[in-house]
Amino acid sequence: MGAVSRSAGALREIRKPIKMRRTLKGHFGKVYAMHWAGDSQTLVSASQDGKLIIWDAYTTNKVQAVPLRSSWVMTCAFEQSKGNLIACGGLDNVCSIYNIQQTANNARATKELVAHDGYLSCCRFVDEGHVITSSGDGSCIYWDVSGGDVLKTFTDHTGDVMSLAMSPENSNIFVSGSVDTTAKIWDLRIGKCVQTHTGNEEDINSVAFFPDGFAFGTGSDDSSCRLFDMRSYGEVNTFKNDKITCGITSVSFSKSGRLMFGGYDDFNAYAWDTLADSSQTPYALPGPHENRVSCLGVNAKGDALCTGSWDTNLKIWA
Repeated sequence: MGAVSRSAGALREIRKPIKMRRTLKGHFGKVYAMHWAGDSQTLVSASQDGKLIIWDAYTTNKVQAVPLRSSWVMTCAFEQSKGNLIACGGLDNVCSIYNIQQTANNARATKELVAHDGYLSCCRFVDEGHVITSSGDGSCIYWDVSGGDVLKTFTDHTGDVMSLAMSPENSNIFVSGSVDTTAKIWDLRIGKCVQTHTGNEEDINSVAFFPDGFAFGTGSDDSSCRLFDMRSYGEVNTFKNDKITCGITSVSFSKSGRLMFGGYDDFNAYAWDTLADSSQTPYALPGPHENRVSCLGVNAKGDALCTGSWDTNLKIWA
């Protein structure tokens, strides 16, 4: 990738700076996960204070708070098409689905999906009727939400599966990242792993699809973010710096794919230029959190980045 950038002449400077625009305060425990809704304005966050909070990122208002049966929550997800459903899970091994239109009057989960033998590390909606979960039992499961049935189980990983991401271009394809240091591409139609990507030297904590759906990024405990291309079946770029020695908890791409954002254990979030070679110095978002950055995500419009931290706050950047 560095050779590509050099052959095309000098890279255009990325517009800086990205500034912090909002701070979302309201959780009383560590924020573990966040996910934007499809409207690019609403987001849900999950904290170990035992609450899911739905926020309006523009006004910083709390739209809704959902009390959870288990406070040991590790992931949350917003259904993207209509935005009526949210999902969460964690050390209870259960994926709980809430309908936010009904939850205002009744705090019970509309569906609880039970089949995993380990903690729930990540969940993502395919559509209103289907969700995919990943777990510490080494498997991913494709669920029918209305019936609560397991449609397919994916078991090729040899360690805890830490993260998954849906392809933005093909709802039958998803990627998972695992403690076994591999990232795998899966096809829901055949129920199998179709690609296995190696390169990370330690646990993969987060995966995210590149906006065109042909590549994906990983964030790992080896202090590197990496970019893999599914068409060339290999790693095309590595983003690391000798001064950054901590692990990466979460990754996300800008709408164009030019920037890859990583949330780090050293309380910082960094932006990497995906076209530059690995010798680059990343851009650190100004005004870091006061504890580990546990989650981050760019909204669908591409005009805002949200970071969540163990300092109990979320920040909106643009």
